[in-house]
Amino acid sequence: MSFLGKKVWITGASSGIGAGLARELAAQGAHLLLSARREDELHKVQAECLERHGPIDILIHCAGVSQRALARDTISEVDRAIMEINYFGTVELTRAVLPSMLARKQGQLVVVSSVAGKIGTPLRSSYSASKHALLGYFDCLRAEVYQDGISVTIVCPGYIDTEIGSKAYTGDGGRYGKLEGVLHHGMPVQECARVILRAVARREPEVVVSRAKERTAVYLRRFFPKLLFRLVRTHIPS
Repeated sequence: MSFLGKKVWITGASSGIGAGLARELAAQGAHLLLSARREDELHKVQAECLERHGPIDILIHCAGVSQRALARDTISEVDRAIMEINYFGTVELTRAVLPSMLARKQGQLVVVSSVAGKIGTPLRSSYSASKHALLGYFDCLRAEVYQDGISVTIVCPGYIDTEIGSKAYTGDGGRYGKLEGVLHHGMPVQECARVILRAVARREPEVVVSRAKERTAVYLRRFFPKLLFRLVRTHIPS
């Protein structure tokens, strides 16, 4: 599938994977609608590739927030805020766009979940829960709308070189505010964007975008869960 002339809405487009996808799609001739919570950063991306368009061909959900806190230290307001942004916001926007896709019998929904939606690791309990929820909801929706000509692609990134960690919630609702080496040495954003778009173009139902280490972890979770659980608990901070 070519993206030339396609009308694509990207949420979370002001930074990270969303911004990377916007730049790649603009270079391939797509017509873009970009939205984000940080208006000042969004304008930087907008200046490069935003154009006016009509009905949506592809909706890409990239908006999200992470977490860096033990479950026992996380207040319920943080749990709810993460679910509102990562899960409920995604579902509600899908609900708003879906009727027009159903009416035209075409469209594609692309949901950026995470490897954390498959594997739970320390300090990310609510974040991981929200990403697991996305997998469950959109797996169901994929089956429901298949006969209507609508496809659903779920993207599960591993470590990508973004600032998601520094913007993550701490247990009391503050921001983590630190750059993480494991992310800084992760896959470059533009490489990640290109991998995602190849999967979208092929209408793949799911793609894990990561280096070999995270893909191995997904394999272990499926076939050797006890081994993975032992490995994960060695990373609990003291």
